[in-house]
Amino acid sequence: MVKMSSPLTILFIFLSLIMINHLHVVSSKQWCIATLTATNAQLQDNINFGCSQGVDCTPIRPGGYCFVPNTLVNHASFVMNAYFQSHGRTKEACSFKNTGTFAGTDPSWGTCVYGS
Repeated sequence: MVKMSSPLTILFIFLSLIMINHLHVVSSKQWCIATLTATNAQLQDNINFGCSQGVDCTPIRPGGYCFVPNTLVNHASFVMNAYFQSHGRTKEACSFKNTGTFAGTDPSWGTCVYGS
């Protein structure tokens, strides 16, 4: 058994705590976005569903802060994430009939800020 000197033990504990704390921070934020395999019809269905369930969809309308880029996948991802964030952040709230997936990296872009 190798014995560590006191300064090495303290350094080891300190670095371990930093790493544990870092892992907690990384895993605490999660976003729901559309899968790359979702069809345009599925993406539009996801937008329609989210908007009918209380998600504020004005940001993805013309002139809204998330209108650009004007693509179905970006608009659907914004709505899907808003639904996910407002419905308990559960796996089910990001399913969208298997067209939703989790992102650990913030998908926000420019003025379009995704909730977390």
